[in-house]
Amino acid sequence: MVDISPPPHRIYLLRHAEAGWAQPGERDFDRSLNENGYAEAELVADRAADKGYRPEVVISSTAVRCRQTADAVRRAMGSSVDFRFVDELYNAPVDVYLEIVQSQGTPESIMLIGHNPTMEHALEALIGHDALSGALPNGFPTGGLAVVEYVDGSAGTGWVLADLIVE
Repeated sequence: MVDISPPPHRIYLLRHAEAGWAQPGERDFDRSLNENGYAEAELVADRAADKGYRPEVVISSTAVRCRQTADAVRRAMGSSVDFRFVDELYNAPVDVYLEIVQSQGTPESIMLIGHNPTMEHALEALIGHDALSGALPNGFPTGGLAVVEYVDGSAGTGWVLADLIVE
């Protein structure tokens, strides 16, 4: 498992919602959410807000489908959340995702909006293979939100999957 120091209390990992297939001549980067994806993004963002999940900082890939997913989060959580868009999250290896979290300093909570398989690899790096396999036996679903908390107590220290929100 990975060490992020100092750790935020909570990391939210949100895989972008379901996207349509690329149209002829369209780049993968420019694919937008399909109809189901728009509904999925709104539903997951609303459920997260209803549970009181509110990151201080949201860092999203600049790919169209991630921006559209971030828009749903902004509508559900309000404009007081700091939104940042980072080109490096598109097609990045897991180390880049974790470095971006590490580089944020000391916010209490951070949300990453990105892509699979990297999102799944980031979750595995935080909570371990066995916990990932138990929580997501079929992989990280589109529009899925993993809520990962840092615990430091008598049972041990490290990252645990506190919640999983899916459509």
